[in-house]
Amino acid sequence: MNKITLGLIGYGNVGSGVVQFLHKRKSYFKDKFNIEFDLKTICDRSIKKKLPNGLDHIRLTTNYKKIINDPEIDAVIELIGGIKPAKQIVLEALRKGKHVVTANKSLLAMHGKELFQEAQSCNRNIYYESSVMAGVPLIKMLTEGLAGNKFKSLYGIINGTCNYILTGMTQKDLTFGQALSDAQAKGFAESNPTLDINGMDSASKLAILVSLTMGKFISAEEVYTEGITQISHHDIEHAESLGLTIKLLAIAKKSHREIEARVHPTLISKKHPLADVNGIFNAMFVNASPMGDVLLSGEGAGQMTAASGVISDLFQLASRVGCPSDQYLANIYREAPQTKVRKIDDISTRFYIRFMAPDKVGVLSKITGILSKHKIGINSVTQKAHDHWASALPVIMLTDNAQEKMLRVALDKIHKQGIVKSKPVAIRMEELK
Repeated sequence: MNKITLGLIGYGNVGSGVVQFLHKRKSYFKDKFNIEFDLKTICDRSIKKKLPNGLDHIRLTTNYKKIINDPEIDAVIELIGGIKPAKQIVLEALRKGKHVVTANKSLLAMHGKELFQEAQSCNRNIYYESSVMAGVPLIKMLTEGLAGNKFKSLYGIINGTCNYILTGMTQKDLTFGQALSDAQAKGFAESNPTLDINGMDSASKLAILVSLTMGKFISAEEVYTEGITQISHHDIEHAESLGLTIKLLAIAKKSHREIEARVHPTLISKKHPLADVNGIFNAMFVNASPMGDVLLSGEGAGQMTAASGVISDLFQLASRVGCPSDQYLANIYREAPQTKVRKIDDISTRFYIRFMAPDKVGVLSKITGILSKHKIGINSVTQKAHDHWASALPVIMLTDNAQEKMLRVALDKIHKQGIVKSKPVAIRMEELK
């Protein structure tokens, strides 16, 4: 019997899910895989208040060092999140000769290179499947299933909260506020959802994926990021009429020695498979050479979904103990030389632009005149029929390929000159390939 002794730090939503999973499937693991995961100790700062049932044989503590310093524990599961004290816990565990399993996207996005270097020097591994897309095996696909491929682009829906909100706005005609409240009521959004709806959660996850696939460690701050709070029903309705849909996409592209890394609402064709990824589902569309296009999708949020990713990591650990090549699959810390992140100002895409314009003669010509001066070509213009009761009507423009910097300057000028009633909304359009 192959036995792995575990210590769990963090008995929150995911941590308690991991404990349930280990308990319910213990006999199955023994019978089918000849392996036993022995959870010896759980650490949580409020463990005594939580009084978990059915854990009489497991030691409970509020001091994580009792796990770190226990020579019988082979691997530490870190599920407290954040940077402090999570970083110190991971470093201390590695230095004490223990493997680490974590779902901590923020920690890996900010300190991944340093932690992987430490893992290498300690001859130990860090496993982190649940850090991106919860239990959907994206990390395994990228590091093993597509091992040896060259990655050209990644397009991902990697935040279940935002996808659930946009789906509610599109399919149920909910306002942003109503869709957010619905997500919170069902446990798909935190009471403070800021990191989700402003795109930073996706940015942290994308930073991890860029390091894995494109040979460059970047921080979440280097990922250009926009959230979904500016999206309205005007935008969703016009997207539908154009055969398009709006998704919060995490996008990474590599060309020569330059990498694009950005998170923002994106208009994509309803014919593309990503357009059908709704609710809390996540998906990643990868273009790799020589493999070609690959799509992976599944539930990207939820207690047992994330717990499943942790269990997957434990099996990875059990099957690869003593195999040095495992460190080079997902614990890479070397970088491709002279690779740079391309500034958002230098990127060109097509844009959807919404102006709330007063119903007056000459307004449209002023808008198009400023856009033309900044070398922004207009592909089409749509304006609602006159409404004498409305002080402003939405004007929708689709541009040709335009440089980001020039578009921003033009929109700022239109807004500051008082030509339109509110700040224009610009949504990038992508042909996924």
